[in-house]
Amino acid sequence: MARTIMGAVVSLDGYLAKPNGEIGPLFEWYDNGDVEWRFSEKQEESARTTKASKEFMESVYSDIGAVVIGRRLFDETNGWGGVPAAGDRVFVVTHSVPRNWEFAATAPFTFVTDGVESAIEQAKEFTGDGQVDVAAGQVGGQALRLGLIDQVVMNVVPVVFGAGRPFFAAMGPGEDILFSNPTKVAQGDRVTHLLYDVRRN
Repeated sequence: MARTIMGAVVSLDGYLAKPNGEIGPLFEWYDNGDVEWRFSEKQEESARTTKASKEFMESVYSDIGAVVIGRRLFDETNGWGGVPAAGDRVFVVTHSVPRNWEFAATAPFTFVTDGVESAIEQAKEFTGDGQVDVAAGQVGGQALRLGLIDQVVMNVVPVVFGAGRPFFAAMGPGEDILFSNPTKVAQGDRVTHLLYDVRRN
């Protein structure tokens, strides 16, 4: 059974980006070390981090088969030029399929118009016993509220934005969601990596 992980890089006050979409220093740790690595051979640009960051990221994201993202991330990255940033297929939760995307004929992207639950179900079916990476924010928050997330990864950067796009967005009212104590903690340079299991009632 595929495992679902929700994660992202986040500010101390819980934001993925500023209100205008700028990310400030959130990804400086991704290029401030002396250890070079990639999530996969398909990834064009490599990261250069501390050894601790590399070992954490590789151990947590060891078997990504599919990624689930929202339309905003797809539009902002232009679908990473049709090449998944991780995994073998990307499932995009959207209200409408984009028209005239230049990579539509060749990119391993599936546009899901019937909601987050359907996207994660399709991603899990695709990846089999692998791992489904669910982007934090709108999509991740909905999935967490629906009980579809097994683990949460927070790569916490020591900066306070004061406002912006929340890591736990679009959850709406409901019961508290409890996590276990972190099962992995790693201290990089300008980032603290945390892995939590979601506790089931």
